[in-house]
Amino acid sequence: MTRKTAKDFHPEALKLFDQYVHGQLSRRGFLQSAGKFVIAGVTAEALLESLSPNFAEAQQVPVDDARLITSYVDYPSPEGYGKLRGYLVQPAKAKGKLPTVLVVHENRGLNPHIEDIARRLALDNFIAFAPDALFPLGGYPGDEDKARELFGTLDQAKTRADFLAAEDVLKKLPQGNGKVGVVGFCYGGGIANFLATRVPDLAAAVPFYGAQPSAEDAARIKAPLLLQYAGKDERIGAGWPAYEAALKTAHVQYEAFIYPGVEHGFNNDTTPRYDEAAARLAWQRTIAFFEKNLRA
Repeated sequence: MTRKTAKDFHPEALKLFDQYVHGQLSRRGFLQSAGKFVIAGVTAEALLESLSPNFAEAQQVPVDDARLITSYVDYPSPEGYGKLRGYLVQPAKAKGKLPTVLVVHENRGLNPHIEDIARRLALDNFIAFAPDALFPLGGYPGDEDKARELFGTLDQAKTRADFLAAEDVLKKLPQGNGKVGVVGFCYGGGIANFLATRVPDLAAAVPFYGAQPSAEDAARIKAPLLLQYAGKDERIGAGWPAYEAALKTAHVQYEAFIYPGVEHGFNNDTTPRYDEAAARLAWQRTIAFFEKNLRA
């Protein structure tokens, strides 16, 4: 069966799905509003199903790939509610200390797609660490709808402190070379931007379509940035001009790419919003950026 792409869906249906994914629209609201955009013989429920993630189909690196060593690592929460947990992936035949990359998920916690992203990074000879912001609430529940509901109950101030703690774990990892980069997607892109404003010695940050910090916070950034945006992402794209102006004023080293004609989430190959050409180019740029800033 031919895999569906964003072009197979009405643009308004994609906007509704974006609102649903980001908690601005309930499942019921999506189904009621999307009914007008379905074709004959297709229900709104079927439309939602076809837009939702298919993790098995998109997996690029098997969970048990012999080239990798994977584990779940616990570390203390700075907010005093016990421990946190992340997915640590290392090359099985590493030579010497390796650069490290913090992988920050979307607004559903540590799902199979983000774990796959971590494995992809490790195959490029990085140590990747993907924390689960939902771990204090029991962890990623295995269901995207439930994960989004849980995510909305997080205290974001505490969660941001947890990601700062995760960055420190990587910085002190014995197998690492002491240089930490971060890559994040959607919510995680916003966290990547946030970490750049709070970690003076962060070595590199790659936010994919992430919310931007204030101009005041942007002035604190010391890390080089590689910013990846979707051309059709009106919601996140609206914040880019002011962010770029702030980066220029603060003389922050940055590169920014806006991929024309693609949707928010274009790098996520589990959904039809995925754009293969843009995702491949963005990922090549990401790896090259990390090689330049973390390997030396």
